[in-house]
Amino acid sequence: QVQLVESGGGLVQAGTSLRLFCAASVRSFSAVAIGWFRQAPGKEREFVATISQSGGYTYYADSVKVRFTISRDNAKNTVYLQMNSLKPEDTAVYYCAAASVPSTARNTYNYWGQGTQVTVSS
Repeated sequence: QVQLVESGGGLVQAGTSLRLFCAASVRSFSAVAIGWFRQAPGKEREFVATISQSGGYTYYADSVKVRFTISRDNAKNTVYLQMNSLKPEDTAVYYCAAASVPSTARNTYNYWGQGTQVTVSS
Protein backbone atom coordinates (compact mmCIF):
# COMPACT_ATOMS: atom_id res chain seq x y z
CA GLN A 1 0.00 0.00 0.00
CA VAL A 2 1.27 3.47 -0.91
CA GLN A 3 -0.10 6.74 0.39
CA LEU A 4 0.91 9.98 -1.30
CA VAL A 5 0.40 13.54 -0.09
CA GLU A 6 1.13 16.55 -2.28
CA SER A 7 1.90 20.02 -0.95
CA GLY A 8 3.49 23.29 -2.01
CA GLY A 9 0.82 24.59 -4.34
CA GLY A 10 -0.45 28.14 -4.27
CA LEU A 11 -1.22 31.34 -6.16
CA VAL A 12 1.77 32.91 -7.89
CA GLN A 13 2.46 35.41 -10.65
CA ALA A 14 3.66 34.43 -14.10
CA GLY A 15 7.42 34.17 -14.36
CA THR A 16 7.94 33.09 -10.77
CA SER A 17 8.76 29.70 -9.27
CA LEU A 18 7.09 27.13 -7.07
CA ARG A 19 8.25 23.86 -5.58
CA LEU A 20 5.84 20.98 -5.11
CA PHE A 21 6.36 18.12 -2.68
CA CYS A 22 5.11 14.56 -2.84
CA ALA A 23 5.51 12.75 0.48
CA ALA A 24 5.06 8.99 0.44
CA SER A 25 4.11 6.53 3.13
CA VAL A 26 5.35 3.20 1.85
CA ARG A 27 7.46 0.35 3.12
CA SER A 28 10.10 0.76 0.41
CA PHE A 29 10.02 4.16 -1.25
CA SER A 30 13.09 3.37 -3.34
CA ALA A 31 11.11 0.59 -5.03
CA VAL A 32 8.55 2.89 -6.67
CA ALA A 33 8.75 5.25 -9.60
CA ILE A 34 6.88 8.53 -9.23
CA GLY A 35 5.07 10.62 -11.77
CA TRP A 36 3.57 14.10 -11.68
CA PHE A 37 0.37 14.80 -13.58
CA ARG A 38 -1.87 17.85 -13.76
CA GLN A 39 -5.49 18.56 -14.55
CA ALA A 40 -6.84 21.93 -15.57
CA PRO A 41 -10.57 22.73 -15.39
CA GLY A 42 -12.44 21.07 -18.23
CA LYS A 43 -9.39 19.18 -19.43
CA GLU A 44 -8.09 15.66 -19.07
CA ARG A 45 -5.36 14.83 -16.61
CA GLU A 46 -2.02 15.07 -18.41
CA PHE A 47 1.48 13.83 -17.82
CA VAL A 48 4.06 16.31 -16.52
CA ALA A 49 7.17 14.42 -15.40
CA THR A 50 8.37 11.08 -14.11
CA ILE A 51 11.38 9.80 -12.19
CA SER A 52 12.78 6.32 -11.75
CA GLN A 53 13.31 4.56 -8.44
CA SER A 54 16.96 5.63 -8.14
CA GLY A 55 16.38 9.07 -9.63
CA GLY A 56 18.75 8.31 -12.48
CA TYR A 57 16.07 8.53 -15.16
CA THR A 58 13.71 11.43 -15.65
CA TYR A 59 11.35 12.36 -18.47
CA TYR A 60 9.25 15.46 -19.09
CA ALA A 61 6.33 16.58 -21.15
CA ASP A 62 7.42 18.93 -23.92
CA SER A 63 5.34 21.73 -22.41
CA VAL A 64 7.42 21.78 -19.21
CA LYS A 65 10.81 20.63 -20.42
CA VAL A 66 13.61 23.01 -19.33
CA ARG A 67 11.26 24.88 -16.95
CA PHE A 68 10.40 22.02 -14.55
CA THR A 69 12.74 19.66 -12.71
CA ILE A 70 11.72 16.45 -10.95
CA SER A 71 13.95 15.00 -8.23
CA ARG A 72 13.70 12.71 -5.24
CA ASP A 73 15.23 12.10 -1.84
CA ASN A 74 14.74 8.45 -0.95
CA ALA A 75 15.96 9.06 2.60
CA LYS A 76 13.04 11.46 3.10
CA ASN A 77 10.46 9.50 1.06
CA THR A 78 9.85 12.65 -0.94
CA VAL A 79 9.73 13.65 -4.59
CA TYR A 80 10.01 17.27 -5.64
CA LEU A 81 8.80 19.19 -8.66
CA GLN A 82 10.64 22.47 -9.10
CA MET A 83 8.64 24.70 -11.41
CA ASN A 84 10.33 27.79 -12.84
CA SER A 85 9.16 30.46 -15.27
CA LEU A 86 5.55 29.60 -14.55
CA LYS A 87 2.91 30.48 -17.11
CA PRO A 88 -0.86 30.95 -16.72
CA GLU A 89 -1.33 27.75 -18.73
CA ASP A 90 0.44 25.85 -15.94
CA THR A 91 -2.62 26.48 -13.76
CA ALA A 92 -4.02 23.12 -12.68
CA VAL A 93 -4.35 20.65 -9.85
CA TYR A 94 -1.09 18.76 -9.65
CA TYR A 95 -1.06 15.10 -8.64
CA CYS A 96 1.76 12.73 -7.84
CA ALA A 97 1.38 9.02 -8.45
CA ALA A 98 3.36 5.83 -7.81
CA ALA A 99 4.10 2.96 -10.17
CA SER A 100 6.50 0.06 -10.57
CA VAL A 101 8.14 1.73 -13.58
CA PRO A 102 8.49 5.35 -14.73
CA SER A 103 5.90 6.09 -17.37
CA THR A 104 3.97 8.83 -19.16
CA ALA A 105 0.75 6.76 -19.11
CA ARG A 106 -1.83 7.38 -16.40
CA ASN A 107 -2.92 3.74 -16.26
CA THR A 108 0.61 2.66 -15.28
CA TYR A 109 0.17 4.32 -11.90
CA ASN A 110 -1.64 2.42 -9.16
CA TYR A 111 -1.58 5.00 -6.37
CA TRP A 112 -2.49 8.68 -6.48
CA GLY A 113 -2.43 11.60 -4.10
CA GLN A 114 -5.29 14.05 -3.58
CA GLY A 115 -3.61 16.85 -5.51
CA THR A 116 -2.45 20.39 -4.83
CA GLN A 117 -3.75 23.48 -6.62
CA VAL A 118 -1.35 25.67 -8.58
CA THR A 119 -2.70 28.94 -9.92
CA VAL A 120 -0.55 31.24 -12.06
CA SER A 121 -1.84 34.75 -12.63
CA SER A 122 -0.82 36.85 -15.61
